[in-house]
Amino acid sequence: MKSSTLRFLAQTMLLLFWSAMAVWASEPKGSSSHGTNIFAPASTPAKSIADLSVFVLVITGIIFVVVFVLILYSVVKFRARAMDAGREPAQVYGSTQIELAWTIIPILIVVVLFLATARVIHATQDAPEPAGAVDVTVIGHQYWWEFRYPKLGIVTANELHIPVSDPSHPTPTFLQLLSADTDHSFWVPELAGKTDLIPNHPNRMWMDPQRTGIFLGQCAQYCGVQHAKMLLRVSVDTPAEFADWVRGQQQSSVQDASVETGRRVFESNACMNCHAVAGTPADGHFGPDLTHLMSRATIAAGAAENTHDNLRLWIQNPSAIKPGSLMPAMQLSDADLNAVVGYMETLN
Repeated sequence: MKSSTLRFLAQTMLLLFWSAMAVWASEPKGSSSHGTNIFAPASTPAKSIADLSVFVLVITGIIFVVVFVLILYSVVKFRARAMDAGREPAQVYGSTQIELAWTIIPILIVVVLFLATARVIHATQDAPEPAGAVDVTVIGHQYWWEFRYPKLGIVTANELHIPVSDPSHPTPTFLQLLSADTDHSFWVPELAGKTDLIPNHPNRMWMDPQRTGIFLGQCAQYCGVQHAKMLLRVSVDTPAEFADWVRGQQQSSVQDASVETGRRVFESNACMNCHAVAGTPADGHFGPDLTHLMSRATIAAGAAENTHDNLRLWIQNPSAIKPGSLMPAMQLSDADLNAVVGYMETLN
C-alpha cells in the first residue's frame, strides 16, 4: 500500500511539472509571430480573462494540494497493519467544527470566484464605446468570415485589419457579431474571449490590441463539415499601416485590359452570382467579396496561402483544398481557367 501510494504521488508531481513546462514553453520569447496562447494576452479583454484564469487556477490548485495532502495523510496514517487483525478502526461521530469548516469554506470560495468572474464579465461586455473606436460588423458564414466596416465603406473577408491601440491614444475596435446561417463562435485567444454568433441574435465584443502583428484564431463552435478550416487572421497594424490599408480597400478594382478575357469568363459564369467585385456587375453576397482578393495572404478562410497554384486549384476543384465547402467546382476549360486566374490576380 505504501509503495503504491508513493508511486502515485510521484506520477502526479511529474504530471504537474510537465504541464507547467508546457505552459512556460508556449509563452512568446520575443518572437513577432502570435499564436493562440491565452496566457500571452495582447489586449485588455484578453488580459482580464488571462488574469482571472490564473486566479482560478491558483485557488483550485491550493484546493487540490490541500485535499491531496489530507488523502495522502489518511492513507498512510490509517493504513491496515498486521497487528490490527482485521479489527474495525475507532469510529468518530459528529464534529461541529469540521462540519462548519467544510460548509463555510467552500461557500466563501464559490462567492469569491463568482464575484471575480462577474467583475470581468461586466468589464468586457458592458464597456462603453468611445467616439474614436473602429466599428466592424462580423458575419459568420459556412465556412468563412465576412468583415464590414460601416463607417469606412469597406467589405472584406477572412482577414481582419484593425489598428494598434496606444494606451495614450486608445483606439479600440468594437465588433458586432452576426450569423448568416448557423451558430459560429469568434475566438482570437490573445485578443479577446470567445463569443458566439447566433442567427437573429446579435452579439458584440471589443479588443484594444497593444502590439502589432498577426493574431490567429478560428470558429470555436461546430458549424458543419468544414468548421475546422474556418480560420481567422487578425492583422494589428500601426496607425499609418491601417490608414494605408483603408485607402487601398476604398478603391475600386483596377480594370486591366490585358485580362479582359478573364473578366468576361468571370461575369458570364456563376461566379458573379456569389461574389462581388466593386465597379463591375458582379454583386453576389453568398461568397466573399473579391474586390481586393490579392491583398489577402490566404484564401478559403485561411485553408491555403494565396498563391497562383492554390488559387487555380481552388477555382478548379475547391474540395481538393477544403472538402465539403459550399463553393462548386466551376468545370472551366484550361483556357478559361487560366484567364479567370489571371483576372483574379489583378484584384489588388
